[in-house]
Amino acid sequence: MATPNSYKLSCSIPGHEMDVRGLSAAFFPDGAFVSVSRDRTGRVWVPNSSPDRGFTEMHCMTGHQNFVSCVCIIAPSDTYPRGLIATGGNDHNICVFTLDQPQPLFTLKGHKNTVCTLSSGKFGTLLSGSWDTTAKVWLNEKCMMTLQGHTAAVWAVVILPEQGLMLSGSADKTIKLWKAGHCEKTFTGHEDCVRGLAVVSDLEFFSCSNDTSIRRWLVTGECVQVYYSHTNYIYSLAVFPNGQDFVSTGEDRTLRIWKQGECQQTIRLPAQSVWCCCILPNGDIAVGASDGLIRVFTEVEDRMASPQDLQAFEDELSKTTIDPKTGDLGDIKMEDLPGRDHLDEPGNREGQTRLIKEGQKVEAYQWSVADSRWMKIGDVVGGSNQQTSKKVNYEGKEYDFVFTIDINEGGPSMKLPYNVTDDPWLTAHNFLQKNELSPMFLDQVANFIIENTKGHTLGAAPPSAADPFTGKATGSTSAIGVTFACLLFFPGGGAYSSAASRQTSTNIYFPKTDGVTFEQANATQIMAKLRELNGGAPGEYRLSEEVLGSLEKLLVSVCDPCASEQPTTEQISLLWKTSHWPEDIVFPVLDILRLAVRHPQVNESLCGGDADDGVALCNHLLSLMKPQARPANQMLALRTLCNCFSGWRGRALLLAQREAVLSHAADLCSVCNKNIHIALATLVLNYAGSLHGQPDLEAKAQCLSVASAALESVQDKEAVFRLLVALGTTVASDQTAQDLAKSLGVTSQIAKYTSVTDPAKVGECCQLVLKELQ
Repeated sequence: MATPNSYKLSCSIPGHEMDVRGLSAAFFPDGAFVSVSRDRTGRVWVPNSSPDRGFTEMHCMTGHQNFVSCVCIIAPSDTYPRGLIATGGNDHNICVFTLDQPQPLFTLKGHKNTVCTLSSGKFGTLLSGSWDTTAKVWLNEKCMMTLQGHTAAVWAVVILPEQGLMLSGSADKTIKLWKAGHCEKTFTGHEDCVRGLAVVSDLEFFSCSNDTSIRRWLVTGECVQVYYSHTNYIYSLAVFPNGQDFVSTGEDRTLRIWKQGECQQTIRLPAQSVWCCCILPNGDIAVGASDGLIRVFTEVEDRMASPQDLQAFEDELSKTTIDPKTGDLGDIKMEDLPGRDHLDEPGNREGQTRLIKEGQKVEAYQWSVADSRWMKIGDVVGGSNQQTSKKVNYEGKEYDFVFTIDINEGGPSMKLPYNVTDDPWLTAHNFLQKNELSPMFLDQVANFIIENTKGHTLGAAPPSAADPFTGKATGSTSAIGVTFACLLFFPGGGAYSSAASRQTSTNIYFPKTDGVTFEQANATQIMAKLRELNGGAPGEYRLSEEVLGSLEKLLVSVCDPCASEQPTTEQISLLWKTSHWPEDIVFPVLDILRLAVRHPQVNESLCGGDADDGVALCNHLLSLMKPQARPANQMLALRTLCNCFSGWRGRALLLAQREAVLSHAADLCSVCNKNIHIALATLVLNYAGSLHGQPDLEAKAQCLSVASAALESVQDKEAVFRLLVALGTTVASDQTAQDLAKSLGVTSQIAKYTSVTDPAKVGECCQLVLKELQ
């Protein structure tokens, strides 16, 4: 029988289809909790009264367009007596739900990258953290302040219960204490990314890190204790109500329970990544993992699973495959391992692991103090003498595949080892984290593994390789696997590319500081279309022949640099008035406007002869760029904005309106239209050129963010090229902008373009951008 302090499985809860990334205990109903997952859903679970003592799904929430990364509960209020649920996702948004509607009550927008952590405070305050390196404070559906100061992704945030204090933990290895939007203190000590924070009291808190340590801090700045037991990244923490004891989970497949400052119990799970945990109101522990399951553990015997279910859990655990590099098993030499009789000797501490040789296999066991026995926790792969002629040896272990990434300029290679018995998603996740590559490529790398190992059984060799980002065949089978013909970034290292990549010594692409405009025009066709549409225009909009003649004269004068006649004030006024035609017929007028704003006199008049005129032009064009607007109008409005950069008045106007213009432009990233994408990319490029050499980091950050968002959906190579030039121009000779680009994952995002040879300028420019970011 288990001791009172020993936690055992209570139940396993299926439902999610992918990794469970966040958990939070709910205020209502009693005993309920909320989970979120990479399957883009959130779910509310309530205890049921069935004999299996499990949980039933009460409510499923949808609304995110991508993975859901985190969740927290907003406390009950007079308006929402059952509280609210807030979720953050890879779509950059925060969705807020009630407990009885599947769609969001409202959505908070403002972050420029994945929202990966949330915390709620008094009066409905919500604190969010994002890969965009900021934390934001929200109240009443509005962003009240942005906390800026971290130099890398903000992985963890918490609101302290009193004093208006907030904490943020970052991939820059620091923790910051904030008050009234200002950083009061920076805590240093962790040697890798800070992944989790948990409140102990008004004056103390815990942190956990990729450096495998947990630290206890005073808000005054002192680290009062460091806890070691985990053997890999630690992802989450949760504190028991007594404020002293806590639990932690991580990449070493474990849930660890800490009491009185010691790791009292280690529970291994049959999943590599144990992403999250929370303490339920009854003291039970819920954990979410990469296998899509939620498991609840209890120390109360009445709530423990049946003996049959406990045995089934132990059997599942015993069948898992362990990679020694992800656990605490150390270097394994099979010839030195003892046999099964070694298990006759009792362990000397909770969670102690022991390896034995069983035939040609290596088995791992863990000592359970509660049960006074060794429990099998899996079979170890990669013993040093387990070679077969069909295996590939890497770092003393054998794999069915070892994919090789050759490095430019003679640097070391990155290796992606894989066995067909492994989970490709976990392998991809571990590869990206080990090499500090952007997690945005998880899908591409995992799908590459799946595609290139299809139909293979253990020990088979791969017939060919494909670029994980383009899908093109790029390598052949060899003794060490295959080569990715792609380019990835490794911080502190160099630019990684295929060995066949072209070397570019001269940069003819960026920085590009002169504006790029849309010059092509056929005045005859434009006027013919204008007259055709004018014939069917509503009476109040129909133009007289005299007005049409004035517009034609204006068009001719702005298209011919040698024209003797200059645009008149009356003509410019007519053009502005006519540009407000109904949206279904206005596009030929917009085409004239696009060409006209290049002319110094028109640029001066419409973009800033009067300050209000310039803002009015900007607002009118933005109204034509709404996502639901006509594509032709969207494209011509974007082109007109690009051409405004040809004059100093236009440049000044667009720099002053930069935040609104780029925000509206970013909304068109997902539109499937080549011409819109090229115009959008050109607009970002013109902003980048105007900002080059300027110290405006916020503006450059928006340029980088919009360019990064566009590259997620743009397919046209000319649009991609212009976005790459924009990125290069933004980061050229600007270390701060370079650091920001790296923290946004730009280097990994553009890697797929280094192998593009048609047109060659795409691959060449991409390599130069990556060189700038080394």
